[in-house]
Amino acid sequence: MSLSETDLEQARGINVSLSMDEVEEIYLPASRLLNLYVRASQELYRASDTFLGKLGAKVPFIIGIAGSVAVGKSTTARVLQLLLARWPNHPRVELITTDGFLLPNATLTERGLMQRKGFPESYDRRALLRFLSQVKSGKGEVTAPVYSHLSYDIVPGRQASVSKPDILIVEGLNVLQSGAKAGEPSIFVSDFFDFSIYVDAEPDDIESWYVERFQTLRETAFRDPASYFHRYSELTDSEAVETALGIWRSINLINLEQNIAPTRDRADLIMSKGPDHRAKEVSLRRL
Repeated sequence: MSLSETDLEQARGINVSLSMDEVEEIYLPASRLLNLYVRASQELYRASDTFLGKLGAKVPFIIGIAGSVAVGKSTTARVLQLLLARWPNHPRVELITTDGFLLPNATLTERGLMQRKGFPESYDRRALLRFLSQVKSGKGEVTAPVYSHLSYDIVPGRQASVSKPDILIVEGLNVLQSGAKAGEPSIFVSDFFDFSIYVDAEPDDIESWYVERFQTLRETAFRDPASYFHRYSELTDSEAVETALGIWRSINLINLEQNIAPTRDRADLIMSKGPDHRAKEVSLRRL
């Protein structure tokens, strides 16, 4: 184990329980498995370059992490990033969330999609595919838009850069989705993944976590006048629960049932969580 309690504290999401024991039992072995996959992938690229007689560009190993809102996939992504960066032969591990590829609020409002934010149609899919294509082709520096959870919108003029990482972790709700509509690109985000993880839990448990997180944010981030959700900071406890349940059941649960959960079985590894937010079972695809 190469992580400290301080590392875990920085990686924990809001209201996510994460102990050192769980990291040792679940996340550390998962990082070792990924380390072996990365090494094998690097050897394969070297063999191909040797056969072709050329010095190939560095090709990052891309890991996709999918799952519902409030299930803890961001914490999973951050912990794996910390662990993977400590294994030899791939010290440069970058993390990008697909939030940066959401369409700006003005565009969503214009298209009548604000109540479907987080659904597949609310993303600039072409920009996300272009970003992944450039990363996978070994381009020197690739930029992505930056999303602010405070303003609940894309930050104008700000960019996050990725520069030839050994591993890139891509975390998002719908990253394992397939199936394009007429006129859309026929390639999918998951086509660029070398390995994929789905963070799973019972919908009733996720609902409870979502409500708990909403209540915590009501007492913290929502109190900032600059927060998009500042109006919720004055709610009573009962009003906050009612509001959170309304948002969850009218938006996030529908997205989970219609778009996210159906991609579960496409993942290479499924991490299932119990009511206490701890990973209770890990399933690895063998074929």
